[in-house]
Formats: sequence, C-alpha cells, structure tokens
Amino acid sequence: MAEIAAQLVSVERALWVGTATSVIAQTTEGEIGVLPGHEPMLGQLVDNGVVIIRTGEGDKLVAAVQGGFLSVSSEKITILADSASWASEVNEADAQRRATESSDEREKAIAESELRAVKRLQEK
Repeated sequence: MAEIAAQLVSVERALWVGTATSVIAQTTEGEIGVLPGHEPMLGQLVDNGVVIIRTGEGDKLVAAVQGGFLSVSSEKITILADSASWASEVNEADAQRRATESSDEREKAIAESELRAVKRLQEK
C-alpha cells in the first residue's frame, strides 16, 4: 500500500510523526480523506473536530483537535492543530461529565470532541 510522510502537531506538543496510508480530517469544507498522491491543498480544521491517521504499520490513530490547518503537499501531510489529544488518552467518564455538566461552553465542546474521537477509535 502506498505511504506518505505525515505529522500531527499541536501548539503544546508534537503528537506523531511517521508514514501514513490515509488521513481523514474534519475541515470547514467538510470531512476530507487524503491518500498518498493527493493534489496539494490547504484546509482549515474545524473546532472540536476529529483526525484519523492510518499509519504505514497498519495502526489507527484518532485525535480530538481544536482548530488549526491541514496541509497536503506531494511529499507530506501536516496537521497543525491549535490543540489536540489522543482518543486513547481520554478519560471517557470525565469527558462525559464535562460534556453534560460544564457551564464553560468551550470546555463542553472540547469534551464532546473527545467523546467523538473515542467513538471513532472504537469503529472498525
């Protein structure tokens, strides 16, 4: 299967660098899937979105992202998020509590994004 260099970086940390067979991201234009050989493009990530990376090793990585950009060139896919967290790092009970009980709209939206990321991680 074809692969392309890819990376997921947030303001706080570099989350992942490696090779990917596909990347799916939620942009302001809708959900987009990117495969190796995709035309170069730049997309704006939605707040409270989800990014899915299929690695060259066959792993499925899912992250909740808060805004940022997706850049695709002929050599690399770069996801630069304002903030991001891995679905595997999410405490589901805590995120559920924050999504339903928080009075802070941003915190509530982040928790909802984390819950969507956990759900996408559990899908085949």
